[in-house]
Amino acid sequence: MFDHLFRNARLPGRGEAVDLGIRHGRFVAVEPAIEAAMPGEDLGGRLVVPGLVETHLHLDKACLFGRCACGSNVQEAIAAVAGAKRGFTEDDVYERASRALERAILQGTTRIRTHVEVDPRIGLTSFRALKRLKADYAWAVDLELCAFPQEGLLDDPGCEEVLEAALLEGADLVGGVPYVDKDRNGQIARIFALARRFDVDIDFHLDFDLDPADASLFEVCRMAEATGWQGRVAIGHVTKLSAMAPEAFASAAKRLREAGVAVTVLPATDLFLTGRDHDRDVPRGVAHAHRLAAMGVTCSISTNNVLNPFTPYGDCSLIRMANLYANVAQVSDETDLATCLDLVTGSSARLMRLDGYGIAPGHAADMVVLDASSPAEAVATLAPPLFGLKAGRRTFERPAPRLLREA
Repeated sequence: MFDHLFRNARLPGRGEAVDLGIRHGRFVAVEPAIEAAMPGEDLGGRLVVPGLVETHLHLDKACLFGRCACGSNVQEAIAAVAGAKRGFTEDDVYERASRALERAILQGTTRIRTHVEVDPRIGLTSFRALKRLKADYAWAVDLELCAFPQEGLLDDPGCEEVLEAALLEGADLVGGVPYVDKDRNGQIARIFALARRFDVDIDFHLDFDLDPADASLFEVCRMAEATGWQGRVAIGHVTKLSAMAPEAFASAAKRLREAGVAVTVLPATDLFLTGRDHDRDVPRGVAHAHRLAAMGVTCSISTNNVLNPFTPYGDCSLIRMANLYANVAQVSDETDLATCLDLVTGSSARLMRLDGYGIAPGHAADMVVLDASSPAEAVATLAPPLFGLKAGRRTFERPAPRLLREA
């Protein structure tokens, strides 16, 4: 006997419809036409995924819209948030972050890596707020906290001590922003040293400009290999890749693959903040994640910021983000569209090195039902999530719309 039985589900990469049997919060049967003495819930051939995976989100500075001005470039956005941050309290961060987190849950997201700023001015205020959030919403989402120095590390005296304190208090991984320090390679080296000391993974903001030369990604790859951290490093933005000639792009992809360094593309922010110095033929500034993936690089698409100076819009929908990316990257092939969905599900899970992700017997019964019949359709039509389960418990629902025809 099952606690839940869902019939006629479509899974990515599987041609035939299957039934899903759940008991004690885990999948125990995934097969066609399960025989059971219970009718089950018919999903009507809809697509089921093991939850959407957000690899790069800033919950601590979400929902600042109206509290500080939007900048015209990344430096002005950092300065605007730095000014607002001085007024943050733990309760304020918790309240704003919970609003964004609940939106993400309602959009079918079940796992999130959120970056949280720590430095001598904010201290651990935001970090402790998100620690509370992580515990309070564990029934619906797994939250991973990446402590990082947004305003610099080497050039911000006392910042490394705060970063160490966050790691001592349980930060899941450490991040960096090399381009805000004068000595970029010096910051990269310090972040790797901290990662090795605390045995945590690394997630950098990196190469956020449109000059294809002098990319820090090569130093990150070198350090990953030198320290044995292959497979434990991700880099976000990397808009330099969008400006590289095909040969240089292929060379960079080869190094990333060899060093086991993953890439997260952030379409909304990358579009909003790059190319501001162009008055015509504005470059998109979005690296081609699906092409990197085809070259063997682990990649993801993610949201980054929501309703703040870095990105003054957003509803925390990863399906929308995958669709935005597909538009920008001019993806139309069914296989590539399916890859776009993988970049917010399976590939994102691999980037975060998640254990037990996937709809298979023995795995936690985490699942989201999308109003589509295939991965390509889900991305192309912005298919809404209809309901989701976390460890076999229903966490949200959104009834499918109905036309009310005249009698």
